Amino acid sequence: MQLIILDRDGVINEDSADYIKSPEEWIPIPGSLEAIARLCRAEFRIVIITNQSGVGRGLFTIDMLNRIHTRMLEHIRQKGGEIDAIMICPHTPEDNCDCRKPKPGMFLELAQRLKINLNQVPAIGDSLRDIEAARTANAAPVLVRTGYGLRTIESSNREGLADVPVFDNLAEFTNDFLRRTRGQAGL
Repeated sequence: MQLIILDRDGVINEDSADYIKSPEEWIPIPGSLEAIARLCRAEFRIVIITNQSGVGRGLFTIDMLNRIHTRMLEHIRQKGGEIDAIMICPHTPEDNCDCRKPKPGMFLELAQRLKINLNQVPAIGDSLRDIEAARTANAAPVLVRTGYGLRTIESSNREGLADVPVFDNLAEFTNDFLRRTRGQAGL
């Protein structure tokens, strides 16, 4: 199985310090939906792993989060893409759960459910916590400059991002990734 893991806010859609609290606030990053569609056409399965502490903070309900995801999925399908699963952590940092990134709980649950090793599975995020969770779960972390990506680069010590490929956005990652994987397949 060929799998790619994506963070949501800052990778697929614009992020907000005030949280994405309604379907109307969900705005795709230019090129991200087309990138997902291209990955799907290349027969990659896409899973979203996302912290959604706005639920735990009482800013929006699970029902509203599902409505936001319905809008996102409709837009992705309109471009020809598909999402195989969306895994969320609704907890706040104070809950000290095992699923909230930077802990690897959602990644490990995904690996267990699919009975796969995440080694070499790209995990694209825009924050150090995305990188740390992917690394701890033995996935292959990738950072994008969208969302909080530039801030992550500026504020991180170099060790935190050592050996992590950095791309301007999901579309640029997809172009590079598909070029490299096609080359390995001899296409």
